[in-house]
Amino acid sequence: MKQFYTIAELIAANLPDLPRTEKSLDNLARAKWRGNEATARRVKGKTKPVWEYHVSLLPQTAQTRLLIIHSAPASDDKDLKAQEKKALWQRYEALPSHQKTICETRLKTLQMADELERAGMSAKAAVLMACNKGGVEKSALYEWRRMVEGIDRQDWLAALAPNYTNERSRSKCHPKAWEYLTSDYLRAEAPKFSTCYRRLIKVAQKQGWSPIPHERSLRRRLDAEVSAAVQQLARKGKEKSKGLYPAQRRTRSHLHAMQMVNMDGHKLDVFVSVPWSEQPVRMFLLGIQDLYSGKIVAWRISDSENKETVRLVIGDMVERFGIPDRIYLDNGRSFASKWISGGAATRYRFKVREEDPEGLLVTLGIEPRWTNPYSGQSKPIERAWGDLAENIAKHPYCAGAYTGNKPDAKPENYGSRAVPLEGFRAHVAREIDEHNARSGRKSQTCKGRSFDETFQASIDAGAIVRWPTAAQRSLWLLASEVIRAQKGSGEIHYHGNRYWSRELNQYAGQKVTIRFDPDNLHGSIRVYDLKNTLICEAPCIADAGFDDQEAARQHARRRRDYQKAIAAEKAANAALTAAQLAELLTKGEPATPKPVEPIRPKITRLSTGNLALKQQPAADDGAFEDSFSRALSRVSGERAVIQFPKGDRSGE
Repeated sequence: MKQFYTIAELIAANLPDLPRTEKSLDNLARAKWRGNEATARRVKGKTKPVWEYHVSLLPQTAQTRLLIIHSAPASDDKDLKAQEKKALWQRYEALPSHQKTICETRLKTLQMADELERAGMSAKAAVLMACNKGGVEKSALYEWRRMVEGIDRQDWLAALAPNYTNERSRSKCHPKAWEYLTSDYLRAEAPKFSTCYRRLIKVAQKQGWSPIPHERSLRRRLDAEVSAAVQQLARKGKEKSKGLYPAQRRTRSHLHAMQMVNMDGHKLDVFVSVPWSEQPVRMFLLGIQDLYSGKIVAWRISDSENKETVRLVIGDMVERFGIPDRIYLDNGRSFASKWISGGAATRYRFKVREEDPEGLLVTLGIEPRWTNPYSGQSKPIERAWGDLAENIAKHPYCAGAYTGNKPDAKPENYGSRAVPLEGFRAHVAREIDEHNARSGRKSQTCKGRSFDETFQASIDAGAIVRWPTAAQRSLWLLASEVIRAQKGSGEIHYHGNRYWSRELNQYAGQKVTIRFDPDNLHGSIRVYDLKNTLICEAPCIADAGFDDQEAARQHARRRRDYQKAIAAEKAANAALTAAQLAELLTKGEPATPKPVEPIRPKITRLSTGNLALKQQPAADDGAFEDSFSRALSRVSGERAVIQFPKGDRSGE
């Protein structure tokens, strides 16, 4: 490894912990490195003597850098040269335009001197003439020649770049003080830098931290060392920092009309007078947008986002334009309700139970997809709401009823008027029709056409859209509720009314789904099981007065009819009598059964009385025989086990 280096060589190596300009490094060498002939020497240069300095004078980081540069293996010479060439041009590209002009002027002067010398002029005369024409000193030209020494001719322009960097040396600051300042400034409360600096000065005086640079110096250091992304994340939050990364741009040109839709709700900034409230209210606009064309295909207004209105909007879309394959929804309570998306594989809302009924989307075969909360980029309909909110709320029809889009943006005539509900509904319909029919749309699919024209063109081109059956219409035209049928008859109690049909007997005490018209609770209801299979249509059972004899007679007659029907059904299902069942069972068997012989065990134990014999004198054999004969007469005809007196074995 080379041991001595000139100032120019050290600057070209771009070493850390050293000044980056020749003048600054030369001043450092004059002040600290010269005076010892073993480490600093004066040698002959191309035009004049130059100073060389031993590597041991350099900081340790600079020595390590030189070791890496000059210790590359021979096989890596080509790669090292390519890296040096790349570094030259990177430095050149980072220069401002006026410094690039300086590089071009230097290059022209060098080329002029070389051309004059090749034309036959002496080297000294060529340099003198080129310097006169370029308006530079000879020493500068010689310095430029040294800068391009060993470099390919095509890289001279980059090599002649001024050898300096934009990096400025930072004022020294106590590490603890710098840590305190950055921690204080990078907080969610976003304090001002001047306030943080004043607190730093106060703490530094108590802790004895020194040195503390000027406020502007620390501000420049903070901007240089802490990126804008980190500052925005710490002071403005995650949502704001997302804007520093480019948003995803998604194309819809590969779709067709009614293949995919997205749905959302928007609270309109208009006061509306409604019959059910004395105070004016702000209505919600719930709508569905076709993703391919951008057309609003269905909408309704309601005083809140609720599952009933969501279901009806979906029903309006299906009746008018068909069933889409997929729908993108907000993960709100009304959209993720079990009545809308129950049974979906990706439904992550509420507690999922096996007995939950299938929702409207699952029954119609529509795949629900959930978007990120509070993310307008996930739903293109948010852009439509921004356009419609301007056209609806600020229309002359709503003058005096406009509320402003935020609390501090109320108009001067705030609350002076409320729009009637029916008139407001007609106004919204007109503005949505105008929104769909407006030409000049610039999206990839519209290309200057309106949403209506783009939608119709895709339908006419042969887009395949599914259509609902008549049975499916009841799924969105009627409200849904899961309720448990009463024990016994299976009748259904709902909102003070009773509904019953004889098919409900089988579902007594079980949960069922009822679908009904909310505006006609005294009519019939449709009863389904939890898999949306129709059970029956149950009429409402009216209550009767306590002393209404006619109603009592009609009720008794209906009960008799019911019992007769049940009896007829029983007769149809139980066609054989008990006698016929017995005859079929005994057919082919003998009329008199065979006598059953008793099955006797081989050994029988007496169980009546105490058969133990009274002990007799051993010499009286006749008395023993008499006793034995009497005992045998009691058990005549039976096999018996005779127990002899203890110790007496004469009968053996």
